[in-house]
Amino acid sequence: MFSIGNSTKRVLSMKKSEQLLELRRRDMVEKLKAYGIADRRVLDAFLEVPRHLFFDSEALELAYNDAAYPIGFGQTISQPYTVAYMTTLLVERCSSGKVLEIGTGSGYQAAILDALGYSVFTVERIFELYEKAEKLFSRLGLNITCRFGDGTLGWIDEAPFDGIIITAASPGEPQTLLDQLAHNGCMVIPIGDSCSQQMTVICRLDNDFRKEVFQQFSFVPLVGREGWNDTGF
Repeated sequence: MFSIGNSTKRVLSMKKSEQLLELRRRDMVEKLKAYGIADRRVLDAFLEVPRHLFFDSEALELAYNDAAYPIGFGQTISQPYTVAYMTTLLVERCSSGKVLEIGTGSGYQAAILDALGYSVFTVERIFELYEKAEKLFSRLGLNITCRFGDGTLGWIDEAPFDGIIITAASPGEPQTLLDQLAHNGCMVIPIGDSCSQQMTVICRLDNDFRKEVFQQFSFVPLVGREGWNDTGF
């Protein structure tokens, strides 16, 4: 009787697992469409980037749920809809160029921006998350420049930026980040208190800034000199 060896069984099992994860990723994108995410470039980026690679192995089955997931140190990987919503706001106003992300976290948002063709710079204040994300970017061959430090102060050596995206809740508009926006650049930032924040887009025209306010969300606090102190909200 023909029998399949253990190594072959493992390969087949891995292939089946990858196929299931791909199907779940496609289902996730269909849900994003149902929630109103319509930008084709954004949807393609979400199809391209395997979200499960930014999860620990024991949590792979949760990777494509439309929910935030804790990644340690009081931080989360944002739910897919939140990432897609913020990314769409950026893409609609800044379709290409150099983008600064504040709050690297798991690295998923940065990877989505990279898939969209931006030149991506990202700052993380928690060293363990910075180190983990940097190693993951390298392993995946992503051309993302990562830095450890206070994100509220931006990255002056690389400024100006065509886009800045802040993945944490800010009590206001960090002036240093506004100063690092290029002419016609835009910032996407959730602004509010400990209960909820409104997604806000700030576009720069020379030294003038135009603000638009959108949906409410709930993020972890933006900690730093121009954000909340290290005790949070």
